[in-house]
Amino acid sequence: MQTLATALLILIAIEHVWILVLEMFLWTKPIGLKTFRQSKETAEASRVLAANQGLYNGFLAAGLFWGVAAGDRPVQFFFVACVLIAGIYGGLTAKRSILYIQALPALLALLALLAVR
Repeated sequence: MQTLATALLILIAIEHVWILVLEMFLWTKPIGLKTFRQSKETAEASRVLAANQGLYNGFLAAGLFWGVAAGDRPVQFFFVACVLIAGIYGGLTAKRSILYIQALPALLALLALLAVR
């Protein structure tokens, strides 16, 4: 079960690095516009906010990588719980698919970590 938990944590961290790239660097590019279903004008107007969101996603990724590299379960729990909470909030307030893309993998990783005991 530890292998599954570690694999999920790494996948979630990689996902958040990709979200960082999308939000910080590709927000106004065709892939960013398509991913977030917005017009060029809306993207330009929200560019700074998106970059800020991307930075936070990068911090989540860094924390997950740190927890895995150090084998530090409390750090792993903390950061995956942050991802879960952010995913639930985003899914309820922004876009329902966030529940499946972000919250569900975090929940599975959290359950896998709990099963390791």
